[in-house]
This record gives sequence, structure tokens and C-alpha cells, in this order.
Amino acid sequence: MRTLYRPVGLRELELILDADARAFPPRLPDQPVFYPVLNEGYAVQIARDWNTPDAFSGYAGFVTAFDLEESFLARYERKVVGASQHEELWVPAEELREFNERIVARIRVTRAFYGERYEGPQPPSASVLQGRDPRGQLRVLGALDAAALAQEVERSWKLVLANHGFWSACAPAQQGLSEAQVASALGALREAWGRHYTALPLPPGELAAPR
Repeated sequence: MRTLYRPVGLRELELILDADARAFPPRLPDQPVFYPVLNEGYAVQIARDWNTPDAFSGYAGFVTAFDLEESFLARYERKVVGASQHEELWVPAEELREFNERIVARIRVTRAFYGERYEGPQPPSASVLQGRDPRGQLRVLGALDAAALAQEVERSWKLVLANHGFWSACAPAQQGLSEAQVASALGALREAWGRHYTALPLPPGELAAPR
């Protein structure tokens, strides 16, 4: 078994989660190759340095990790595209469907990075987070009782996964909370998450340096 990594922006992450974290979205017509990378450090560099200042990426970068059998991966050419750690596999776009079918279990998000202009995913229509940007969402979640929080986590699980790292990294004062309130809200959120989504761990997050 081999773990591969792929840095993605917010929109691609949403498409992955729409597929229940089991497949990467089809390539666009002008994207003939799918590029997973062979080490997490390279994926972190792209997610942090390239995705966070990019509007198309939603001013965020997420490192995804996923597992495939070594015997299957042997068919694909490895390419070094810079320094020695910049190693990729080149998967033709027409083979991505089979590649997805070979992914073992779920695609995981291991790291999350956020730029200054990050606005997060749109909350579902019935969510209590409607009309709130990410800086105000944790305050709303922290005010819910355990039953209501569990219901909101189930309803807005894709948003929670995308924004968890932001809530963890953003200064409490910018979220209208104290440090103790942030810790309490995140603790309750993680407990609710753990009862339903053990296969999808919530990633840690970092705020990218201003540009």
C-alpha cells in the first residue's frame, strides 16, 4: 500500500466531499493529466503557497491523502518537476475513473491552510450558519446544545470539515470569543464529529502569511 497526496483548493475539496470522499472530480478539457504527489511536504508547499492567495482556489489549500496498492501505481510514470522532493505521478485524465476506483477507503484531509480572504463554503439552506462568514460561525455552533450541535454537524458536515482548521487557527478575538470559549466550542464540535465521521478526521489548520 502507498499513500499519495494531492493539494486542492476549496472547490475541488467540495467536489471530493460530494463524492463521499471516495473520488477526485474529472479533469477539465484543458487538463489532460491528474497529478498526485509522492510526499506530504510537496503537497503542503503547494497548498500553502499557491492555493491560499488564489481566488479560484477559494483562498484556501487543503492537503488530501489517499491510499492505493503499489502494484497498481507501478503503471504510472514518476516525474520530478523541480527539486528532488517535487515528485509526482502523471495519471492520464482518461484513466482517472479507474484510478478513483482503486482508492482504498476514503480520501482524507490532513492539513488545511487559509488566506486572508477566505470566505469558506456556502452553508446549506437549513443551516443555522446561514448569513455568517467563517469568523462568526464557531460562536453560533458553540451556543448550541449537544443535540442541536449534532444535528448541525450532520447537516453541514462538508462545511465543518473545510472550516475546522480555520476556527482552530483564527484568533479568538476575531471570532468574537475568548480562548476558553473557542476551546469549549471546538471540543464539543469534535465530540459530535467523532460520533459520525470517524473515517474523516478533522484537519489542523494554519493561516497563511499575508501577501
